[in-house]
Amino acid sequence: MEIKSFGFTPILGWSFSRYETFADCKRKYYYQYYGKYDNEIKRDKIEYLKGLTSIPMEIGTVSHDIIQSILERLLKSTEPIDNEKFEDYIKKIIKSRLTKKFFEIYYEEFEEINFDQLFDKTRKCLNNFLESKRFEWINEKAIIEKANWLIEPSRYGESRLGELKLYCKVDFLIPFEGKIFILDWKTGKKDGEKYSKQLVGYSAWASYHLERDACDIVPIIAYLHPEYEEISFEPTEEELNKYKELIFSQTQEMYGFCKNYEENIPLEKDKYPLIEDTEKCKYCNFKELCSRI
Repeated sequence: MEIKSFGFTPILGWSFSRYETFADCKRKYYYQYYGKYDNEIKRDKIEYLKGLTSIPMEIGTVSHDIIQSILERLLKSTEPIDNEKFEDYIKKIIKSRLTKKFFEIYYEEFEEINFDQLFDKTRKCLNNFLESKRFEWINEKAIIEKANWLIEPSRYGESRLGELKLYCKVDFLIPFEGKIFILDWKTGKKDGEKYSKQLVGYSAWASYHLERDACDIVPIIAYLHPEYEEISFEPTEEELNKYKELIFSQTQEMYGFCKNYEENIPLEKDKYPLIEDTEKCKYCNFKELCSRI
């Protein structure tokens, strides 16, 4: 499947997660994307905090990685998965992640991360996926298009909206019976309003890269926990156009916090105010830098 590629440009690029961080807290956004410009705090410190993982984040990452392995296995074989070997594989992956730097340890919520804190929910998420009608559909029907699957495509994601640069990375893309199905795995809480916007973003991305009408694209959010559940819809061309207008507006907002948005150079740190709702700071990697521990 042909996906357009682009040469590097330094200009600020929109993404769903980038704007979400920007809207959440401007100071967090500064540390996340512009820490190297901070003259007060050492870059190593900012990079360390930026690199902290967490229990929910690692459950999501491990689940994504193993689903990727399951799908890549299907490209070679549709033989049933050996449950005992599969569980051993999950355990092996999780044990390898326990050495990572966890938010909960750094901020002294726990002395250590217990294996079961990651394993139980991860195993449940993956078993829900394997027992789902969606996996049955992938394994028995969509498999005929496996040559055109895109599974966690690492080198894809950049796109264009007129002159604007944007990023939208899909988890799994499947062409089937004239439609383009896009699946995004979620291990956290349901958030229909938030993720419905993300679904439209996936549609806009696929519409641009694959040159398909909106009615041909079916974006799906697949919740893996506590049960397997999907939300999906087929956006209209009007909805895609509205989303494009929203992306343009949000990009302009982020441009406004740059000295030079074409080179992606930010304003001074003090131009990025701290959020007033300190409750949200509890879950922020950078709260130590803002004295909000």
